[in-house]
Amino acid sequence: MYGQILHPHSADDDCFINVNVGGFKQRMEHNVLKRFPQTRLGRLLCCSSKEAILELCDDFSPSDMEYYFDRNPRFFCYVLNFYLTGKIHLVDGLCIVSFFQEIEYWGIKERHLDFCCSNKYHELMELAEDKCWDQRSDETQLGSSVEELSYLEEDVEIFEGSWCADVRRNIWIRLENPGHSTSAKVMAVASLALVIISILAMCIHSMPDFHQVDLNEKEIENPVLAFFESLCIVFFSAEFILRLAVAPSARKFLCSPLNIIDLMSIMPFYVTIACDIMDEGESTDLGNVGKVVQILRLMRVFRILKLARHSAGLRSLGATLRHSSSEVGQLVLFLSVGISMFSALIYFVEKETQESELQTMPIGWWWATISMTTVGYGDTFPVTLAGKLIGTLCIICGLLIVALPITNIFNKFSKFYQRQKHL
Repeated sequence: MYGQILHPHSADDDCFINVNVGGFKQRMEHNVLKRFPQTRLGRLLCCSSKEAILELCDDFSPSDMEYYFDRNPRFFCYVLNFYLTGKIHLVDGLCIVSFFQEIEYWGIKERHLDFCCSNKYHELMELAEDKCWDQRSDETQLGSSVEELSYLEEDVEIFEGSWCADVRRNIWIRLENPGHSTSAKVMAVASLALVIISILAMCIHSMPDFHQVDLNEKEIENPVLAFFESLCIVFFSAEFILRLAVAPSARKFLCSPLNIIDLMSIMPFYVTIACDIMDEGESTDLGNVGKVVQILRLMRVFRILKLARHSAGLRSLGATLRHSSSEVGQLVLFLSVGISMFSALIYFVEKETQESELQTMPIGWWWATISMTTVGYGDTFPVTLAGKLIGTLCIICGLLIVALPITNIFNKFSKFYQRQKHL
């Protein structure tokens, strides 16, 4: 049927090209192909050398003037119909991804889909893209899980041939894997309990009822809290030194984020003691030692992060933030644009009103930030009608902007959490 339509027998042979697609042969008229010069067959007519022809087809016979294509012959029937009608239709039983690859190969654009197939094509493509994204995410998760497990196995293998290999291996496994044995669980529970005690002691220390002073009205440490503080530090120090001593690779151990957190949680204690000793010497060069000590004491908050060693949720949160840099960056960008825009609008609307506190741009930034993030402290607010309308629009835009990337971040967190529980 296509042969009768595309080339009448009385036409000159120079007006036709011979196409062989997977064994399916067809003569096609130049005028038909010239209707779509951007397609693969249309571009063949403009080729002036064999090298240019072979860039568009798989093989070429100069004697027969026949072009060979190693493609699906069944789909080529739909391509022929496209050259006749100018519209392409979906192929029953053909995967939508394969269909997309075929039309991309032949140079047919999506806009040439007929209206009866256009909606179905886009729906199937969106579904295929979602499944492809989920599959890539699962493969990434699985690859990360296998990689972490392989790292643990490599760490155990490194002990071979080293000093006290069996003893160090047994201690290392018990410290790294709480589920290895009962003794490992006991050590993990003890470490977790002391982390919690240390955090509670730090919180209680901030309460005025537990503050004590000496005869010179100088504030001193509460002896009970100081005891618990020292107990926790001694345990954390002993645990860190023991883990460092039995680690298969000291360099790899010190570069681990969790171990860096452990070190930062115990170092301020010893530096504070050293600063106190220097302060007692009344050196003239140490006038700011007190401020340094306060900063170092503030750094004890890093002990809260030690919970990540015992919490799959915190480790999943860290992994999610590490792998969601794109989404977090988009969220920050959207909020920055919105805050800048609404702070400028609210400033120009409210600056003439004496009752309003939104008299400067920085105050407008603060107001826009707490409004777009739906915090709304109530310390600054618009008083004019136009300002209230802008505030309403700011809150609605903030809800939409924050909600857009959150879904992807939440999905990643759920997958990382399941992976951590599996490990």
